[in-house]
Amino acid sequence: MKKYLFSYSYIMKKKILAAFLPLLFSLLVLLPLAGCAKTYDYTAHLSEIRRDIFLAETEEFTLTLSCAEREHPYASDGVACPRSMLMEAVLIPKDKSVESFTILLDGWGGEMSFRSVEDDWFFSAGCQSFPEKSVSITLEWEGEKREVLATTIKNEATMSAEEALEIAISHEEATVSSLTKDGVFQGELRVRLLRRDVNYYYVGIVAPNGKTVSLLIGAESGEVLARRESA
Repeated sequence: MKKYLFSYSYIMKKKILAAFLPLLFSLLVLLPLAGCAKTYDYTAHLSEIRRDIFLAETEEFTLTLSCAEREHPYASDGVACPRSMLMEAVLIPKDKSVESFTILLDGWGGEMSFRSVEDDWFFSAGCQSFPEKSVSITLEWEGEKREVLATTIKNEATMSAEEALEIAISHEEATVSSLTKDGVFQGELRVRLLRRDVNYYYVGIVAPNGKTVSLLIGAESGEVLARRESA
């Protein structure tokens, strides 16, 4: 009798094991795939990235050079178009009587335009690459010529534009979710490095109707310092 019970129990265990083997095999196959699942790439929806800012100041002027990637045409329509690289220079001279300025660096530059609203001089043009850490810039005006060294505002603790974007996406989970349909984000994103005594990142989340959620993030701390919604 004992031998019969043992044989019956052994047969039943084999049947149960055989029934669960396909399920076990499926789980073993799916687990590595789940571990390798990719997170959503929000950088594909970036319409603008200001990656760096270079500053130079003399007794005669203050110069700012911004390095950015920007879509064309530039519009708040929730659609990120292909980006191109460009540099923008802003010059604030101490002598307001000067009537023209020219900026040059490594084949990039030209005559600057005066902006009456901002009360400064401005030049913007496409480029093939961005400088790193520092860049030598030549300024010419009314027979004068100066070569200055502009240095980056970034330091070792300054996070990247992509890291600032990750913080913004995490902070605005509800906003991002409301703009996501069938697993695809329906909007555009903007990230700009800023300088106001210390470094910040502006991150804008733009809906197709133009409504924008704007965040100000500490570029070193990663803390969200301010939030605003605009139509």
